[in-house]
Amino acid sequence: MMTEWDVVVRSLVALIAGGAIGLERSFHGRAAGLRTYALVCFGSALLVAASQYEVFANTHGGGEVTRVIQGIVTGIGFLGAGVIVKEGFSVRGLTTSASIWVASAIGIVIGIGSHLSGAVASVATLIALATLRRLEDRLPSQSFVHVEVEFERARAIDEAAFRDLVRRHGFAMREMSYRLHGSPPLVQYRTVIWSSRPDNVSALQRTLLEMQAVAHFRLSPSRD
Repeated sequence: MMTEWDVVVRSLVALIAGGAIGLERSFHGRAAGLRTYALVCFGSALLVAASQYEVFANTHGGGEVTRVIQGIVTGIGFLGAGVIVKEGFSVRGLTTSASIWVASAIGIVIGIGSHLSGAVASVATLIALATLRRLEDRLPSQSFVHVEVEFERARAIDEAAFRDLVRRHGFAMREMSYRLHGSPPLVQYRTVIWSSRPDNVSALQRTLLEMQAVAHFRLSPSRD
């Protein structure tokens, strides 16, 4: 039978588990850190454990735990969405959002009394956050870059020359969009390019800087 001490112990264990995950996130300078993860995990465990406590169970009847868990899962989505930020063409914060959701799930597991499962889940989460990023960086992958280049109209290169420029730097290209605007008029090319070698972006950037006809350019690598 659940006692009030069980509620306290489970909540404190969840606070420690969430804090451990938060330490890793704080170390890497993420927006959500030690306090956020500790409180998310603690709050989830507290609500689930309290709903199992016999005083509340007698008041609200069976099935209360399921409804509490459903409420937590729904509510945590709003907190997770708050750390997702779109910067230009890149979206950041997806990993932080996912790990907040996992911290909540760990709190729920500890809250129902599965301390071993909660401990294993906490360790697995820490390993995933600490090591999988290194593995991900080592795996071969394509780097996508959103490109905007503007030329002075009188000295603008045509599409074929622009495609050749991109190709010589090791990139493949999708369809292009074109725009003539401003005063004096500027010719703008916009496209998405990709390569399996991220250092190609720096080489393209140096070339564009050296071209006198380029009035403005923007290279935006797309990554979480």
